[in-house]
Amino acid sequence: MHGLNKIFGGGRIAGTAGWFDSMGVRPGRLNAWMAALTEIGSGALLALGLLTPLAAGGMLAIMVVAGITAHRSNGFFIFNPGGGYEYVLVLGAVALCLGATGAGKWSLDHVLGLKLYGISPGFVITAVAGFGGAALQLLTFWRPRSVAK
Repeated sequence: MHGLNKIFGGGRIAGTAGWFDSMGVRPGRLNAWMAALTEIGSGALLALGLLTPLAAGGMLAIMVVAGITAHRSNGFFIFNPGGGYEYVLVLGAVALCLGATGAGKWSLDHVLGLKLYGISPGFVITAVAGFGGAALQLLTFWRPRSVAK
């Protein structure tokens, strides 16, 4: 539900859009909305245990894009200035594991009889949605400014 902060928090969508633009994720406003809605949708689906591999794939995609665009240049550890990629790496790994293992017996996936766990289809759906979605996002919208030497 982290996406709610992008919509209703301090800088709202305009602030998030400006931040995205500054990192080269353009157009910032469109990408701010896409990130917010993906975070809200994936979070809600994960909380319900519904379409778990797809939801985990959304989470993985967000973490891959965040890791590459916002955290990679800050080193590994989260406590580094600017925040390293440690935390998004852990969340991405958790997403992959959750997609593979499924949400469990108290999930809507289980109640509805959706067998979306295991290497196939769970891990495969999560990996394709996550890494594929991140690659598509980065190839389409990420245009970092080159640093003058």
